[in-house]
Amino acid sequence: MTIAQIEIQLVAAIVAAACAIPGTFLVLRKMAMISDAISHSILPGIVIGFFITHDINSPLLILLAAMTGVLTVVLVEFIQKTGLVKEDTAIGLVFPALFSIGVLMIAQKANDIHLDVDAVLVGELAFTPFDRMIISGMDLGPKAMWISGSILIFSIILLSLFFKEIKISTFDPQLAATLGFSPAIIHHGLMAMASVTTVGAFDAVGAILVVALMIAPAAAAYLLTDDLIKMLVIAVAIGVSSAIAGYWTANLLDASIAGAITTVLGLIFFITFLLAPNRGWISIWQKRRKQKVEVSMLTLLLHLNNHSDKNERTVNHLNEHINWQKARSKKVLAFAQKNNMINIEEGIVNLTTKGELFANEAINLITDSKSTAIENMKEDFFLFRA
Repeated sequence: MTIAQIEIQLVAAIVAAACAIPGTFLVLRKMAMISDAISHSILPGIVIGFFITHDINSPLLILLAAMTGVLTVVLVEFIQKTGLVKEDTAIGLVFPALFSIGVLMIAQKANDIHLDVDAVLVGELAFTPFDRMIISGMDLGPKAMWISGSILIFSIILLSLFFKEIKISTFDPQLAATLGFSPAIIHHGLMAMASVTTVGAFDAVGAILVVALMIAPAAAAYLLTDDLIKMLVIAVAIGVSSAIAGYWTANLLDASIAGAITTVLGLIFFITFLLAPNRGWISIWQKRRKQKVEVSMLTLLLHLNNHSDKNERTVNHLNEHINWQKARSKKVLAFAQKNNMINIEEGIVNLTTKGELFANEAINLITDSKSTAIENMKEDFFLFRA
């Protein structure tokens, strides 16, 4: 492994970690697509900064780009609060307009700088080792590494100092206001952090990969945990591992590094979407199947509780009366027997003492319009879940 390969992976990992932190809060605040808007709409800020300084590496570009990102959020919220359009429509109106203004400004006044379509939208990590940070003749490594690293450290410091305020305002803005925190200030502070992070990663990885690194790791982490700190750690871990795995995938296939990283992120999210323990598609599908059997058993118990005539409690009559197919009837009866709710003697289905108690409590809850409490009651009665 060459020094250049190590530097590319290091830059990719640092950018991924830096993007995962604001991305987590964007996902929790249901503002994922605002990252796409910010990543494009900061272009006018970069161009204006270049017009002022005539230096593409000036820190003023980052400052003005961050301000443009915050302006994007303010404009989106202003249009949304009018009630005339929804948030997604407002985003679709604001960021193309600002991005187009930036493109026109480049075409008119700065057509010879390197902010072309490839640099803006795709980015190229392979070029980061060539843009060095040199101070007093000393080579300190890729400039992108220092810029992204500084932003990452700054984000961690801010998160450590204001973690409680950010957490409360994210999950309960009204409580935050009651406690004396300003949800608006915290909100725009987060948007400023997202803007600065986007600008820092802009030249190294491009707008498309910035969006992927902000949203995909956070979305996958959201499916894996309910704990905010764990979600942040998991999002950073997914982003960093995807960046490294994406680099080696690109190296193996001789393909775009940014494209490979984005593809790996997509695959990780898809696998998480399917296999996450509690929120994954397979887990939810299994829960629905379980609930279907449990609801069917409750229907059976209520029927038996309301009919004392043996003719109403034969297996064949149940199939006809409740309109169950034989396979479903067999499954429900077996589940009820397994939980000691019924016993079957000579084709007659009878409630056990436990089954009668469960049915009577369920009827009382339904009568009192507390049917949702039945789910909690199952934990006390069921030895086995469906």
